This record gives sequence, C-alpha cells and structure tokens, in this order.
Amino acid sequence: MVSTTKRLLTDELRREAVALWETSGRMQTEVAAELGIMPTMLRR
Repeated sequence: MVSTTKRLLTDELRREAVALWETSGRMQTEVAAELGIMPTMLRR
C-alpha cells in the first residue's frame, strides 16, 4: 500500500504558482511538475 501525503500550500504560494503559470506561457502540467504539485492545484 502506498501512502500519500497532502501538501498544504500557503495562500501566497498559491497566488505565486498561478501567476507563474499565467505569465509563463507554458502548459499547466509543466509548471505544476516544476513546482512539485498536481496540475489540479493550479486550476483551483
């Protein structure tokens, strides 16, 4: 059985991640992989 941990992000980190995605012109999956988060975290 594989355990997963839920990564809690601060509001500031969330805003910065979304801003990076929006301004970089890169795909959501690329930015998420670089930050070590799931792509759905950027969409929310």
